[in-house]
Amino acid sequence: MRLMADQQRCRLCGRITRRGTTEHHLIPRTLHTNKWFKKRFSRAEMQETIAVCRDCHGSIHDLIPSEKELGRYFHTVDALLAHEKLGKFVHWVRKQR
Repeated sequence: MRLMADQQRCRLCGRITRRGTTEHHLIPRTLHTNKWFKKRFSRAEMQETIAVCRDCHGSIHDLIPSEKELGRYFHTVDALLAHEKLGKFVHWVRKQR
């Protein structure tokens, strides 16, 4: 399968979808001016994004609706995959087309 220029593999499920990927900020942009985050993360760390398919991106925000919780506890790919419900979803969606 030949990849088009804008198609990337999802960092969570590993799929390549027709709809492509979106960028997920590991630390939500709304928190970049928050003192707690500014003390603990560099500017580069706060601007880090990962390419995820739309299914995974939607699930991240549906299953972890709190932006602060996302930024504090789920700011790495491993931490996202360790989330009980999100991990189960990713395991399931890997089998989908």
